Amino acid sequence: MESIMVMEMQNKTIVEMLYKALLGQFGDMVSKLLASDLEWWFHGPPHCQHMMRVLTGETSLNKGFRFESRRVTAIGDRVIAEGWEGQAYWVHVWTLKNGMITQFREYFNTWLVVRDLSPPRWEDDRQHSLPLWQSQPHDLNHRSLPGLVLAI
Repeated sequence: MESIMVMEMQNKTIVEMLYKALLGQFGDMVSKLLASDLEWWFHGPPHCQHMMRVLTGETSLNKGFRFESRRVTAIGDRVIAEGWEGQAYWVHVWTLKNGMITQFREYFNTWLVVRDLSPPRWEDDRQHSLPLWQSQPHDLNHRSLPGLVLAI
């Protein structure tokens, strides 16, 4: 259990370093954190693929959208970052292996719930049915967002 907590803390630190590097325009540091065969998945309007444009060098952060995470949570080998910029609400799910980011999922203006679908460890595992993480957009009372469940 302790080794899982250490891994989660390390993974969270790596993702936080990534956001700081992006805000500081340190592209060389960003490329050192990402696997060369990064798997990417996007949910949202095509014109809102902001992070992928930044990661591929198509655009820079100082030319538009700024990713400042409001909440970062590590769950196993995944790190979930959540934030909003103006009317845009986003959730990023990063998967890490051996200190390297190998997968990136971007959800734009989407309510996300993360659930554990592994079998319960004991017969009466009530905690197992609870979400591991869920979106907390600051203005949810003012608008409706489509919802998705991410199973891990």
